[in-house]
Amino acid sequence: MAERTHETIESGTPDPMPYMHPVMKNNYGKWVYHSHPKPGVLYHRAENGDQVWTVKAGTQRQMDHYTIRKLADIADQFADGYVRFTTRSNIEYMVSDQAKVEPLIKALSDNGFPVGGTANSVSMIAHTQGWLHCDIPGTDASGAVKALMDDLYSEFVNCEMPNRVKLSTSCCEINCGGQADIAIVIQHTKPPKINHDLVANVCERPTVVARCPVAAIRPALVNGKPSLEVDEKKCICCGACFPPCPPMQINDPEHSKFAIWVGGKNSNARSKPTFHKLVAAGIPNNPPRWPEVSEVVKKILSTYKADGRPWERVSDWIDRIGWPAFFEKTGLPFTKYHIDNWRGGRSTLNASTHIRF
Repeated sequence: MAERTHETIESGTPDPMPYMHPVMKNNYGKWVYHSHPKPGVLYHRAENGDQVWTVKAGTQRQMDHYTIRKLADIADQFADGYVRFTTRSNIEYMVSDQAKVEPLIKALSDNGFPVGGTANSVSMIAHTQGWLHCDIPGTDASGAVKALMDDLYSEFVNCEMPNRVKLSTSCCEINCGGQADIAIVIQHTKPPKINHDLVANVCERPTVVARCPVAAIRPALVNGKPSLEVDEKKCICCGACFPPCPPMQINDPEHSKFAIWVGGKNSNARSKPTFHKLVAAGIPNNPPRWPEVSEVVKKILSTYKADGRPWERVSDWIDRIGWPAFFEKTGLPFTKYHIDNWRGGRSTLNASTHIRF
């Protein structure tokens, strides 16, 4: 039997080598040092003297063909033709000639792509799909990101924070945006309203029951028809039941609100990874600019910028000053809803890189 040498692998991270800049490919793992010449620019020097500059620019996550072609044209005209996208939807251009750096920065800036997001700046916001693509959103993460980054433009193009600040926005409490120094999450505060006339024809009931993370949904007969019911004492209003069963509508213009969480961190640098914690809730879901959300985030950032010490991430800053001081300095109200008293996953929850069995 002939050996299969070109079998397609349809899972995992694609091999970056075919698209990597030749200088980076030739010196993979052989870098002597790297530095940060200016906001949005990284410099790497290899053992053999090779050099490469990386220029990082902010882009929207959901792009049209015109924007993608414009970015590609800039790569061909002002760079070496090699680009990559980061996990936070920024584009990075790699060049081996320092003379190309400033013309590249000017071309990006002139076309509306701000250069920045490196070192101790506010990076682009990682966010979920929003109304354009996702089947469950209670808000539009993409729109909230656009409105907020308009306000935080100067913090993206300058490096004036104590340390890097990562932000995320999530359209629902499943929180696809992930952990972040400051996370913006929509919260449903009421259990789903069930249209029992549609459940039997639209929903695969076992799938819906299995989807609930707290076993709050069970089969039921309503008016002689197969349907579902929710134990409201168990329901955590996460919205996970809505995608497999649209008749279980949980989005509510009055009771679905934004919440702000702080102190999340994925990295293991200086301190272990941390979960973010709730600091503001009940913020109006007020498209298209969400001014109330921007106000709270800017208040937290300005306080951290003024009070944080060099190299302190947001979580480190809060650990140093304590939660009472955090609420006092930011002026955010503290309520009973901020008390973290849930213990349901204490035995299995991994909050650090240490392995437990």
